[in-house]
Amino acid sequence: MPAAVTARSADAKPNARPAPRPVPDVLAAVDLGSNSFHMVVARYSHGQLVIIDRLREMVRLAAGVAENGRIDKDVAARALACLERFGQRLRDMHADSVRAVGTNALRLAHRKQAFLERAREALGHPIEIIAGMEEARLIYSGVAHTMPNEPGRRLVVDIGGGSTELIIGEALTPLELESLQMGCVALSERFFRDGKISAKRFERARLAARLELEPVQAAFRRRGWDTSTGSSGTVRAIGDAIRVLDPQAQAITAAGLKRAIDYCVDAGHTRELKLEPITEDRRPVFPGGLAILAEVFSVLDIKDMRMAEGAMREGLLYDMLGRYRREDARERTVRAMQQRYHVDIEQAERVESTVRNFLEQTRDAWHLEEPLAHLALKWAARLHEIGLDVSHSGYHRHGAYLLENADMPGFPREEQRLLARLVGAHRRKLSLEGVEELVPPWDRSALHLIVLLRLAVLLHRGRSTTALPSLDLSATPRSLEVRFPARWLKDHPLTSADLQQEVDYLRASGFRLRVFSARSAAIS
Repeated sequence: MPAAVTARSADAKPNARPAPRPVPDVLAAVDLGSNSFHMVVARYSHGQLVIIDRLREMVRLAAGVAENGRIDKDVAARALACLERFGQRLRDMHADSVRAVGTNALRLAHRKQAFLERAREALGHPIEIIAGMEEARLIYSGVAHTMPNEPGRRLVVDIGGGSTELIIGEALTPLELESLQMGCVALSERFFRDGKISAKRFERARLAARLELEPVQAAFRRRGWDTSTGSSGTVRAIGDAIRVLDPQAQAITAAGLKRAIDYCVDAGHTRELKLEPITEDRRPVFPGGLAILAEVFSVLDIKDMRMAEGAMREGLLYDMLGRYRREDARERTVRAMQQRYHVDIEQAERVESTVRNFLEQTRDAWHLEEPLAHLALKWAARLHEIGLDVSHSGYHRHGAYLLENADMPGFPREEQRLLARLVGAHRRKLSLEGVEELVPPWDRSALHLIVLLRLAVLLHRGRSTTALPSLDLSATPRSLEVRFPARWLKDHPLTSADLQQEVDYLRASGFRLRVFSARSAAIS
């Protein structure tokens, strides 16, 4: 027999904010970049993050993703070996909170679930794949938190292995973000694969970069900036090489970039790039990164660029810190989407309150202890009606499309997909399409979250401000029993009819819903 749990009041205030969780002593961020894998470990002390360890390994993952999207076995093995070393260091340092994210190469890879599972085992933590715009936001956060707070707007340029991010921001707030499909690995593979360097090859590489930059040129120049900053190892290596060629150089300039290009052309081959900043593992991808930065300077008319110490991994650390301090970027995104799509806030709060109550009663039976179960249901409740702004007909499907494809700062792609599946299945015939593609454990647990959300939405279909009665829920893996007070269902015939329809919808998907009224037979 399933164990029933006594219901808490279903009209508990959904926005009553719990006390913030204490910040862990040790936090770590792992960046599975398209060129290099990075890990940074920090200790939280007296309100500050103090970096206590950094690791970097050149994996060149982007070079191992074939045109058909498959990850080369040798590159995958190299990546997993790196993650095993990172995982060992995390265990040795007793990191309490870890976030690991994959960027452009993993965004482009197909059939990557097996690799991600092995990567999770190697590192000891799940891997999130983030969208390009989220990568840009985190880069800006890392730069802004690790540089002096200066007045005016800042342009940040980050050249990765598979993508280039451009951001304009002010203080800690990004104002304009772009992620472009060009990186030092991809461009070097395309124009300098055999290692040969010539002026003609550089011009072709720069033309390819110019074509990627052209669509964003007007918006960025119109927004404008006061200072420009470079982030990432690629830009740093270029800046350091320029200083070797011209010890008087205080920053990266167009003249310095031309000097670096002339040096590469004179060398004639990547193996002849002998400047100390151009390390052996960076030589094969240096020309591509240099071509991109030179074209960024030209297209955006940048005068000079300083280097930042921070990058995306530092941005991850500060994003994690924000979640403990009630500054979660995901909460801001949800509130913004509610406003943008004209959500009925009071209705959303009613559904949220009820679904949180239902989760409390079923958490143990359905093994929904992971924090994301609570968060996903809360956000799905707040956003389940955003599709109404498109059309009332099939609005749950419109909402799912928006959630899966919108730029949602703070959300990894898998969290967006989970939200999309919940909202897309919250009414009408139950469709579990795409649920099996979610990362574990949500490929199995999403059904339970969907059932709870469907039930909460159904019970508030009339949009009444009258609080629901206390309900008792009991759960088994493939069933849910809901017990109402005596006569309540008889006094609410429309809800009773909706529940009967819901029983049929769930039965068609192999799930059993049983609805009881005290001292009466079940609807099942």
